[in-house]
Amino acid sequence: MTISTSSLANGTEAPVSRADEVKDLLTAIEDLIIPFIQAADSDTATKHAGNGQSFNGDVVRTVLVEPHAPKELEKLLGLLVPEKGTGKEGLLDAVRKVLRYSVNTWDQGFMDKLYASTNAVGLVSELLLATLNTNSHVYQVSPALTLIEKHTSKYLASLFGFTSPHSGGISQPGGSASNSTSLVIARNTLFPSTKTDGLGSLKLRLFTSAHGHYSFEKAAQMFGLGSNAVIPVPVDPSTGRMLPSELERLVQESKARGEIPFFVNATAGTTVLGSFDPIPEISAICKAHNLWLHIDGSWGGSVIFNSALAQSPLRLKGAELADSIAITPHKMLGVPMTCSFLLCRDMRLVRKAMTLPAGYLFHSEGEEEEDREIYDLADLTPQCGRRGDSLKLFLSLSYYGSEYFSQLVQRGFENAEFVLSLLKTSPDFIPISPEPLPCLQVCFYFARGGVLSKDKNQVTQTTRKITEGLIKRGFMVDYAPGEKGSFFRVVVNGNTRTGTLEGLVTAIEAVAADLGV
Repeated sequence: MTISTSSLANGTEAPVSRADEVKDLLTAIEDLIIPFIQAADSDTATKHAGNGQSFNGDVVRTVLVEPHAPKELEKLLGLLVPEKGTGKEGLLDAVRKVLRYSVNTWDQGFMDKLYASTNAVGLVSELLLATLNTNSHVYQVSPALTLIEKHTSKYLASLFGFTSPHSGGISQPGGSASNSTSLVIARNTLFPSTKTDGLGSLKLRLFTSAHGHYSFEKAAQMFGLGSNAVIPVPVDPSTGRMLPSELERLVQESKARGEIPFFVNATAGTTVLGSFDPIPEISAICKAHNLWLHIDGSWGGSVIFNSALAQSPLRLKGAELADSIAITPHKMLGVPMTCSFLLCRDMRLVRKAMTLPAGYLFHSEGEEEEDREIYDLADLTPQCGRRGDSLKLFLSLSYYGSEYFSQLVQRGFENAEFVLSLLKTSPDFIPISPEPLPCLQVCFYFARGGVLSKDKNQVTQTTRKITEGLIKRGFMVDYAPGEKGSFFRVVVNGNTRTGTLEGLVTAIEAVAADLGV
């Protein structure tokens, strides 16, 4: 590593050799990254038996993860900022530690969150974005990425039935950001004065499923509405879907209190059960009360790539009735994190709600022209610094084709149903997911002989201990609180192998036996 400002004898500056440095470092890093991925590939050979490959040492380490408590890991990482750079060897040492002590999401045993590993084209797209290192805030500095974002978001919008010339979308740094932005657009559209004067005495209220994402409460806190402005709507206990009759009741009661309902979120794939709220029924209520209808499809929105599954009344049927939709391809489709979009029926409303004059940044002519095409995309988003995340989905679509993603979603549902079938054939599991499964997670209790303890704390402790024991076998799953204690939540995807799923069930039974449960 050399930083030099020296000049040659003739007064000219020394030649630049950045390309050589990049090539040298990429070659060295490749020698570390490829074995990291290969280890996950090799680990599939034993997953079906309920055990990943393990390595002896101070702790039990698997390909999936070498677990440590935060303070222990802090010592192992040796996080210091040196006065003088450590160069290539220091960099490689840091990379080795990051790889060793991170969760390997390429491993089949990672079924903990609503995402998994990316793929080869995903790595390429991230490398390309890092190479360009540009801001997709104005067209002048990101011409190709701007057009790719507009094209990709319009394509996504069309999948949901947003087909007017003014439909489209914008990329966002995650599903929470998409939800938050939709809230601002709805507020500024329905109550234009709030854009300049704030809320004043307006008691705006928004409604979302009791199983909806916490991002709406967080947004309400940030934007001055207050978290109490978010009114949770009860769900059907058997399906986890919002009850339209309860939404209607709560809207009426809110109005009677002198409040102003303005926004309803219909969740398409709740975080825990994966349930989809009934969109057509919710839309009818929104139209009757002049409410903005948003669909949080951050998790389940990608089901739209498989039309047969999407058009089920239990999923995305009626999505075209919404005003805005959040979709996050980095969750179900294997696109690298982060990649999320906010899609809107009418982008003119987005521009009117979000635009602000900034002559030092936006130089577009004809600001008064409502229908003009917007190419300086930061004029439509809260953030000025914008990464070209849409490139990741665009390259994936180019490489694989839309049919691949339809099949990927289909396989994901088949895998989820397979897990459920394994659980139902064993006397030691109590599935609690709605059937048919709305999305790609399966929720259940472990209960020896099918008898669940009446002690909620004991049930929760059993679930937690088994979850911890699974990590030592190369499996990572999550759990969530329930009325009878915490239950398991396993998230699969289209690339999860059948053997892995069989191995997971075997591993749970083995860990439970080891614990004497």
